[in-house]
Amino acid sequence: MRRILLCPNLNRDKDLQLTKEVHDMLRSCDASVVVCPVYEDECDIPICSGLSMSTLEKELDHADMIITFGGDGTILRTARAAADKAVPILGVNMGAKGFMAEIEKEDIARIPGAVCGNFVLDRRMMLDVELLRDGAVIYGDFALNDVVVAGNTKVIDLTLYGDRQTISHFSGDGAIVATPTGSTAYSMAAGGPIVEPSADNIIVTPICAHVLAAKSFVLASDRLVSVELGAVKANPAYLSVDGVGYLNLTSGDIVNVRKSKKETLLVHLSDRSFYKKVSEKLGEKF
Repeated sequence: MRRILLCPNLNRDKDLQLTKEVHDMLRSCDASVVVCPVYEDECDIPICSGLSMSTLEKELDHADMIITFGGDGTILRTARAAADKAVPILGVNMGAKGFMAEIEKEDIARIPGAVCGNFVLDRRMMLDVELLRDGAVIYGDFALNDVVVAGNTKVIDLTLYGDRQTISHFSGDGAIVATPTGSTAYSMAAGGPIVEPSADNIIVTPICAHVLAAKSFVLASDRLVSVELGAVKANPAYLSVDGVGYLNLTSGDIVNVRKSKKETLLVHLSDRSFYKKVSEKLGEKF
């Protein structure tokens, strides 16, 4: 019997209506189903009879698939928890854009087929992150989407490196180091390129740089990307990984980013191409 974890974003599926519908659908397929709410620390969990409730961390070791109900943020949070467990994630979009979600909420009838194994596995690269201060590593993390170094309301002084060779030096709002998956998120909004999520690259994008020559770079995945916070404009700055938390930075701090051995497994069951998905999400139809 396959064990399926349903992970609803309680800000999106507040009454668990969609979650319960899929739960009942899968129970009829003889699947073991557990509901593991996301953002449970921020929302009250509604009382729903007939649902087996638990936490994602407790259930991951025995899971065959995770199904999320929300937007890309829900998938990001789930992917961070599942990265070491190699559990595939199927995203049901209940958000705005939902580039990572495979199906819309109107398409949940396709879920039983996926649970029975009718899907293709989409492997997404991740990034390892470490923060160096005075030569010592004081923080480590990993990302599916991006790593952001940015100023708190004021411009900051940054130098970007690839394998310790200078890429660019500029003052601006900050810099984004993204995976191909994250290329359609903050990096795209900052003027970075859209990169196929199956590609193996690291994208480095300045944010509102005050130098015309500071452009976005698409690097090979084996590069070590470093972002150094300078002292010319020693304004308050922070580090954010996948939009989770804000770690204060100081002049001289170096953020190192490299390809991780971890990866996120996404369930792919649509015949819709990445190009078509981007066009639909960004407002074009064909």
